[in-house]
Amino acid sequence: MTSIVSTGAAAPARAANAALIAKVTARLLPFLLLMYVLAFLDRANVGFAKGAFQADTGVSNAAYALGASIFFIGYAVFEIPSNLVMHRVGAKLWMARIMVTWGIVSAAMMFVHDETVFYVLRVLLGIAEAGFFPGVILYLTYWFPSQARGRAMGLFYFGAPLAFIFGSPLSGLLLEFNGVAGLKGWQWMFVVEGLLASIVGVWAYFYLDDRPTDARWLSDSEKRELTAAIAAEESHKHAHGPAGALAALGNGRVLYLSLIYFLIQMSVYGVVFYLPTQVAGLMGRNVGLAVGFVAAIPWVCALACAWFVPRLSDLTGERRLIGAATLAIAGIGIATSVASASPVLSLVALCVAAAGFIAVQPLFWTFPTSYLGGAAAAGGIALINSLGALGGFVAPNLKTWAEAAFASKAAGLYMLAGTTLIGAVLILGLGLLGLAGSVALDRKSR
Repeated sequence: MTSIVSTGAAAPARAANAALIAKVTARLLPFLLLMYVLAFLDRANVGFAKGAFQADTGVSNAAYALGASIFFIGYAVFEIPSNLVMHRVGAKLWMARIMVTWGIVSAAMMFVHDETVFYVLRVLLGIAEAGFFPGVILYLTYWFPSQARGRAMGLFYFGAPLAFIFGSPLSGLLLEFNGVAGLKGWQWMFVVEGLLASIVGVWAYFYLDDRPTDARWLSDSEKRELTAAIAAEESHKHAHGPAGALAALGNGRVLYLSLIYFLIQMSVYGVVFYLPTQVAGLMGRNVGLAVGFVAAIPWVCALACAWFVPRLSDLTGERRLIGAATLAIAGIGIATSVASASPVLSLVALCVAAAGFIAVQPLFWTFPTSYLGGAAAAGGIALINSLGALGGFVAPNLKTWAEAAFASKAAGLYMLAGTTLIGAVLILGLGLLGLAGSVALDRKSR
């Protein structure tokens, strides 16, 4: 079975020198990180508002779980067309459109007064944000050759931990604005964080460049060098991967990768939507600034692992085994967070869980991005992300169902721990499908 990347692609990939990659990284990654921080914060900040939001609007626990997760329905449906549009019209225009519209919808969450409005706005938020994440993953393939892409994605994945490291205290602080100007604290949270995304969206249009050839901050020789490295890889992908977007959507390897990503996202959002209230329970306090600071601790650990694990993978040349081990550790952490009677041990377990399911994702994305090119990459990456996003819909509802069915508040997280471990096993199975070939390139490129 043909591997993702042959050794023949190694020489062109090495043509992009370290200084050039560092220059591109310094220019693009901080801004992409800022965008991802705001994206993750706007989709997950409903977890901070949960208690006060439900008390003021009358939204039940079941309705909250449905509303929090229904975001992913609109998100999943519009992922593929959004990414194909971006591939056609360019990243700067499409990323700006995505951020401005999702910021406006997120700010409009301040007007929620019943379950119906909650559902409608969460669906619209998913539609508005659809295409952002797979768009960035696709965008990185325009700028980073394979040997540098793992680390670039690792840096991009700093966004989720940073969203909670800085966003957790910010959200907690805004919740304490309760009564200021006649608004509830959760209303302040939604409007401030939503409008921040729209402002950055306008900035994105003027800051981003679609391709290396458009970048005025690169010299002509740097443009040629980077373009040649990317073009060599694209040629190889076209020769060995799906021929176009439709072929990618029905490709068995792409569907297998989609299943893995679905299980990873179940672990992420099964924890994210409930982490603030879980931490508040461990502390015996209501969600506020103090809980926000403590809830940021697991994301500090995730940040460290998102830096360390991709580098370990690059140094050892191993993607698959490290990825499987990292996700398995996350599953163990999820289970231990509810199995322990010690609040301190439970918090440590949440740190392990967050570190595991964040750090595994940049490794995961090296597989499809080394296999898919051109329109196939636009469609295939979007398909993987959209089907994965459904894990964010399934997880909260599965958690709520398990807790009711087994009459245990721990049952939901135990079930999510089990699905996380299944994902780790499936990552091990990537070798049987010939989806670990990029390792050879990494070893030869050092």
